[in-house]
Amino acid sequence: MISSSTLHGQQPGSAGADGEWIQLFNGKNLDGWTPKFTGSEAGVNYNNTFRVEDGILTVSYDNWDSFDGEFGHLFYEKSFSNYRLRVEYRFVGEQVTDGPGWAFRNNGLMIHGQRPEDMRVDQEFPVSVEIQLLGGNGTDPRTTANICTPGTNVVIDGELVTQHCITSSSETYHGDQWVTAEVVVRGNNIKHYINGNLVFDYNDPQLDPNDRDAREILQQVDSKILTGGTISIQAESHPTQFRKIEVMPLAD
Repeated sequence: MISSSTLHGQQPGSAGADGEWIQLFNGKNLDGWTPKFTGSEAGVNYNNTFRVEDGILTVSYDNWDSFDGEFGHLFYEKSFSNYRLRVEYRFVGEQVTDGPGWAFRNNGLMIHGQRPEDMRVDQEFPVSVEIQLLGGNGTDPRTTANICTPGTNVVIDGELVTQHCITSSSETYHGDQWVTAEVVVRGNNIKHYINGNLVFDYNDPQLDPNDRDAREILQQVDSKILTGGTISIQAESHPTQFRKIEVMPLAD
């Protein structure tokens, strides 16, 4: 199990890290990334959804007629444990026809995830911890950097939380503005930041024994506590752009 040291409420810029930023997205192509869509084998970029346009990693639906549950994820090739993950993202355009209402201006950063090759063909989401990225509708409040837990649970304020999605304390970001999301993972503690502000803090991400896919993983590991795993972004039916995805490894 990784050390349980935490940031003790510091801003991410003062985390005392000794690593350097590693650019996971090179601004040119999808080298180092593997797509996985529900209903397809790992490596199939369904409808050319994940692509690079003008130096920006884009989740595009211009080749889709309608959405029928083909949830997608794009996985980076390496796994990480103690680190800072920083992305700059925005939502653009219109949601594809028949996309679920909850997926309007919805994407996510999946961390501590399983590998795409280990997912079932019809599996919708990797077992992981999701930093849910949401955009506003122009009127109503809608926080971003929430947490969702496909196949997992977390501990908040000392209590095990089994609720699937929990809202953060962030502001709402309407329109096509760029937003900076950062995740700081130190030992068993995870913090979410939006534009430099702490909006979520929790501990002990762990496999959920009530989840089908998590149960299979539990049979292969010594502890239900997750200390690392893959990083991926989503394709959930709304066009999204990422102009930066970078990681800074932190000391154990």
